[in-house]
Amino acid sequence: MSTTLGFAAFDATAPFAPFRFDRRDPGDGDVEIDILYCGVCHSDLHTARGEWEGTVYPCVPGHEIVGRVTRVGASVKGFEVGGLAAVGCMVDSCGACPSCREGLEQYCERGDVTWTYNSPDKHRAAPVTYGGYSTRIVVDQRFCLKVSDKLHLAAVAPLLCAGITTYSPLKHWGAGKGKKVGVVGLGGLGHMGVKFAHAFGAHTVLFTTSPGKAEDARRLGADEVVISKDASAMARHEGSFDIILDTVAVPHDLDAYTSLLRRDGALVLVGVPQLPHPSPSVGKLIGRRRSIAGSLIGGIRETQEMLDFCAERGIVSEVEVIPMQRIDEAYARMLRSDVKYRFVIDLASLR
Repeated sequence: MSTTLGFAAFDATAPFAPFRFDRRDPGDGDVEIDILYCGVCHSDLHTARGEWEGTVYPCVPGHEIVGRVTRVGASVKGFEVGGLAAVGCMVDSCGACPSCREGLEQYCERGDVTWTYNSPDKHRAAPVTYGGYSTRIVVDQRFCLKVSDKLHLAAVAPLLCAGITTYSPLKHWGAGKGKKVGVVGLGGLGHMGVKFAHAFGAHTVLFTTSPGKAEDARRLGADEVVISKDASAMARHEGSFDIILDTVAVPHDLDAYTSLLRRDGALVLVGVPQLPHPSPSVGKLIGRRRSIAGSLIGGIRETQEMLDFCAERGIVSEVEVIPMQRIDEAYARMLRSDVKYRFVIDLASLR
């Protein structure tokens, strides 16, 4: 065991504070990573502040991790000491169910996914896993990812959640040339959705309640911007979208978007609100065989595909780098949507 320094929430309302805990030494198939940067996801806030059930305190969030390999087990292949590596939302799964065998570990049918933080730890006596708000992590090589040194590492970190959460559904539902894709919301997820939809060659439309975001949306790749509070602007797009990716994490009227889908179009939800959305109208769905679907991150194989795609295209997240000691301030600003578009913690601030 090796002592690791992190920052933890000790209850739902207390400020984050330093927390020392033990990481296991690398086993035969493990990779140890010195964490350089960790993105700040809205899921971190929901979990640390007890807005989702099941938080175990002390809680060390963080699942958008990039760093440098410091030790590897004897059977590790593809990762070497001194090289770069990344860790996303998962660090283990059953590996045997149909979903796991297909590389879709996030949908493990035995419910045996080990999440990067706040999940039962199979390797240690500690009650839960501790995430990337810390100086080091040890992960099974099957859940480690390779990172290109061509990209700014701090801006790569959010790809491990915000990136794959938007990349996966756009690929699955066929975003590409000749398709019209909408993205609802221009936050941490939404700005990556716009970048990917544009990179796939789709006609990309951003929906936002904030006219002030129009210029940024176009810079990021949107072909059009629609102010969703403008009923006439929404009506002009009725029945025209193949896919709408909804990234908003607060309850809102889904009918406004299902009406914009063409026949067989899909509204795909990736934002998780604390309270349910209002019930959608069934009539708007059955009349044109439209669907409302959901998507959860992506499997390890697809996450590596996404990282490779980003390295080829020079795609990274838009970030504001902060020291660990400003995490409470960052959470407060996230609640005000005062970030463009993802906070990333520089873990040098803990050393």
